Amino acid sequence: MNGKRPVRVAVLGAGGTIAPAIVRDLASSDEVAGLLLLDLDQARAEHVASLHGGPRARAAFADARASADDPGSLARALEGCDVLVNSASYRVNLDAMAACLDAGCDYLDLGGLYWMTGRQLELGPRFERAGLLALLGIGSAPGKTNLMALQAARELAAPVDSIHVSASGRDLDPPPGFSVPYALQTLLDELTLRPVVLRDGQAEEIEPLSPGGLVEFGEPIGAGETIQTLHSELRTFGDSFGCSEASFRLSLSPDLLSTLRELSEAPEAEVRRLAGEAVPPSAKTVSVHLVEASGGGRSVRVRAVTEPMEGWGLGGGVVSTAAPAAAAVRLLARGRIQARGVMAPERCIEPAEMISELEQRSCRFELTTREEVRA
Repeated sequence: MNGKRPVRVAVLGAGGTIAPAIVRDLASSDEVAGLLLLDLDQARAEHVASLHGGPRARAAFADARASADDPGSLARALEGCDVLVNSASYRVNLDAMAACLDAGCDYLDLGGLYWMTGRQLELGPRFERAGLLALLGIGSAPGKTNLMALQAARELAAPVDSIHVSASGRDLDPPPGFSVPYALQTLLDELTLRPVVLRDGQAEEIEPLSPGGLVEFGEPIGAGETIQTLHSELRTFGDSFGCSEASFRLSLSPDLLSTLRELSEAPEAEVRRLAGEAVPPSAKTVSVHLVEASGGGRSVRVRAVTEPMEGWGLGGGVVSTAAPAAAAVRLLARGRIQARGVMAPERCIEPAEMISELEQRSCRFELTTREEVRA
């Protein structure tokens, strides 16, 4: 995509939790000429199109894992599209990237849960040769947090020793029944797979559910206990910033965390059943992300708070993840992202440009610095 013209955007996993907010955001963007909403369940995609897509959206069936010559394949569906936003399970990231290479369109996703991100980065030469961009992890975390880390690192104006990311979300009006902020299986993977942290410049696996300590997230969430989880940021922060220490900590509501602990030992069929029965979050969710970077005797803390988009009827939890992806599409269309190949957000997006976009989507940012006291 050369930029500076309206683009035709496909959204994979359009019937999921996050996609409706991506679709709603893109539908209101002048940079978007049309929307193709793709899902294994076409009826769900059509429902999202009718609620959030507007007159420029249509829905279709697509299977990311089907061979390119299959009539229902993602590669076939992408013909004529400029960019794919993959909001489906991270498990199909490689398949979706292959489809984009076949179709000749740029690629964005919401993250690869560390190990998948590593495999995706290996496709860099193929995307470079094709003159295409694959932007990995441009949701809230990873995504927004990567750019907050870049902002913090620049503010330090010194070599970065450590970067620690903390994330929390709460539903201020939780619906009755079982509800999760995003895909249940991804949540369970984050809790059950061994987290990776950077220690002394080396990636190190630690025990699942390792305590991350109490973190003060500020209003409207306040203090919350955290656990360390597997996350994509840790795959690129060492190379991008040269830091020797890094971690990702997640704070869930105590009730949800307790339920997820129980489900982590449940049969796969039970997890699939509950995922199908899960009630969507309310429109009153909020999300807070913190990035703290230290180096040169100083520390910088960047805080992002995303509140509900009341005019859209969508909560801050889903908007927090959706808005960076939609903003990246706009920046691509304007020619503000020129990189080609497979890139993490901190490698190809200017933080100020993304922040400007997100501030129009109920997200506010705060930056504080302090001198560190040495013993």
